[in-house]
Amino acid sequence: MAVDELQAIIQRCQILEEADFKGEDFNLFLVAGQKCLEDGYSAQLLEVIQNEKNKVIIKNMGWNLISPLVRCIFMYKQEDDKREHCLRILDQLAQLCNPKELFLGLLEQIEQTSGDQVCQTVMLLLQPLQTVLLKLENKKAYSVGLSLAMIMNQLTPLPVPYTKQQIQEDKLGLCQCCNAVVDFAKPFVNEVVKDMEKSSEYDEMELKEELLKFCMKSLKYPLLTAQLEQLEGIEEHPFRHFATEIIDILWNIRELMPLVFLHHKGKSPPWENQEFADIEQKNSADSLACLSYLMFVQHFGIECFPVVFSPSYLLLCNMTHIEVLLKRTEESMLSKGLDLFESSLLRMEDNGLPRDYLEFRDFINVPQDLVKVMTLCPMEHLRKKSLSILQLFIDKFDTEGKYTLFRCLLKTSNHAGVEGYIIKNIKDQIHLSLTKEYDNVWFTGHHLISLLDLVLSLPEGAETDLLQNSDRIMASLNLLRYLVIKDCENDNQTGVWTTLTRIEQNFLKPLRVGLNMSRAHYEAEIKNKKENRKEAHSSNTVCSVTVSGEKVPAMTTGMQLQVLHSALFTFDLIESVLARVEELIEVKIKAVMDENS
Repeated sequence: MAVDELQAIIQRCQILEEADFKGEDFNLFLVAGQKCLEDGYSAQLLEVIQNEKNKVIIKNMGWNLISPLVRCIFMYKQEDDKREHCLRILDQLAQLCNPKELFLGLLEQIEQTSGDQVCQTVMLLLQPLQTVLLKLENKKAYSVGLSLAMIMNQLTPLPVPYTKQQIQEDKLGLCQCCNAVVDFAKPFVNEVVKDMEKSSEYDEMELKEELLKFCMKSLKYPLLTAQLEQLEGIEEHPFRHFATEIIDILWNIRELMPLVFLHHKGKSPPWENQEFADIEQKNSADSLACLSYLMFVQHFGIECFPVVFSPSYLLLCNMTHIEVLLKRTEESMLSKGLDLFESSLLRMEDNGLPRDYLEFRDFINVPQDLVKVMTLCPMEHLRKKSLSILQLFIDKFDTEGKYTLFRCLLKTSNHAGVEGYIIKNIKDQIHLSLTKEYDNVWFTGHHLISLLDLVLSLPEGAETDLLQNSDRIMASLNLLRYLVIKDCENDNQTGVWTTLTRIEQNFLKPLRVGLNMSRAHYEAEIKNKKENRKEAHSSNTVCSVTVSGEKVPAMTTGMQLQVLHSALFTFDLIESVLARVEELIEVKIKAVMDENS
């Protein structure tokens, strides 16, 4: 029945001129062809399409069959003959149909797909879409760009496989699909390359710009999110292969080096809406950051890289990208930022980076972002890695650079643990200054005194929260103890003895008062808890505790007492070091007075 209806439409149209085809003819052809597919007469439909007499009809009307054809292909099993017939029909339509009409039909089908079928649909239609685009004469660059943009927009919402198991399973087919899209683009890349070889002035070529946009989108998705380390048991990592292909395209169209060094962002038209402009700029920044990671960490395309740039210049180029990545919260992007920062630093020698580099905004922002990762990131391995990279960053600067960086971090970190870590570094630099033969003006004398004013102080005087600031306070006391022991009053290389009165006024006395107040407060709390527990005749009384607006697990009275005793232990530690420092100062002053008398 369905085949008879189709034959009737075909016979009617065979006697018409191409210009006489009406809208009704198109609709009847679509309905009859769709019914043939749905009723299982795909072999008969293939015969009709292959018939030379029907060539003009198929050229004008065949594109209408794309949608029902795709549905039937997915409906049949892989080994079904009817599926093979449908695939051959699709191939015939790509050869025979009006390229412009079929192009729009294929794009519409890709646009309408969703969910689990996105990758299957894209991979199914890539070959006919490529065939059609190669036949287009007008607006080819625009059409290629539209196709690639549509495909990438459909793939972008899909989750990127990250673990080894996810990559191997590739449930949605994304790994396979991404590499298929690169193969789809290759003929157009070759076309650009051939034309560029003919003419040296080829920078404005539209097709080249469309391919550049595709590469930029690919760098942001999936490569920025993907796990790109070589995984054991996976012979050819699909995303590493995809990355290699994208780098090759950029190299072939002569855009790789401009992107790496000139931060070229394409020739996109200016947006009237500032919000859209900001989004495009952010997307471009993400893509360029991923490109730097691919080149300098994974070494994709490194053989194309000119070996003429100093490690400090490469660090300068990469700091913008490192900042972009460290501001993200996703593990895949944060880890890429840390890896890029680490690899850039490892190329450099210690103590060689001039202080002038801290004049660049990124050299101040990046260590601050690193501190946020160290203190706020929920993933322990990234917190630990960021700490080791901060130390690596510190080690690369000359003494003036270290001095300036320390001042900056002490003022901006707002975290006692980080401040304590920086103070320990200051102590190490002072030690080097006192033990080396040459003078170091930045960690001795008046420069050091200025730095000690920052270090040997309490943020809120005697009312400072000693528990919250215990790491900083202990590091400051240890530094002061070291200075008093190591630097004799007669030598006074560090200047600590000339500023001792200020240190006692701003640090030691307020600390002593604060310790007494804190201890009295916590001892009173312990006494109250014990009395309340006796009244309740139970140690299982539970209280509700809220931190930063969020409830933490309920604590029994016994647990609360344990916390309070822990606080007292911290105060004891601080007081023991404070007492030792006061004793050392007293002994040293007495010794000098005895000498003078």
